Amino acid sequence: QVQLVESGGGLVQAGGSLRLSCAASGRTFSTYVMGWFRQAPGKEREFVAAISGSGSTTSYSDFVKGRFTISRDNAKNTVYLQMNSLKFEDTAVYYCAAARLGFIITVPSLYQHWGQGTQVTVSS
Repeated sequence: QVQLVESGGGLVQAGGSLRLSCAASGRTFSTYVMGWFRQAPGKEREFVAAISGSGSTTSYSDFVKGRFTISRDNAKNTVYLQMNSLKFEDTAVYYCAAARLGFIITVPSLYQHWGQGTQVTVSS
C-alpha cells in the first residue's frame, strides 16, 4: 500500500510560482508512475502531468506545457510539480497519484493511490 501526502499549495498572485511536493511511503516508489491531477469547483478532475518510474519520461497536458515541470527524487520517495507563470485558471485542488504501471497514463481511474490534495489559489 502506498500513502501519498501533498504539500506546497497556497495563495499566489498571477505570474507567480509554487512548487508542490508529494511524499510517498513504501520501498517500491521507483516502480510507480506518478501523476499530478487537479480539480476546480464544479469541474471534473483533470490530468496535469505524469512521470515514469525512472524519471526519464514525462507527459504534460497542453494547458500547462511550458509552464509546469514534473520531477521526482526516488531516493527521497518524492515527486514534485514546479509551477511557473501561474494563471487564475490554475486555481484548483491539486492531487498526486500513483500507478504501478510500466508506462505513463493520463486517465485518473487507472491510478490506484491518491493523496488528500493541496489547494492552489491564484489571484488575478
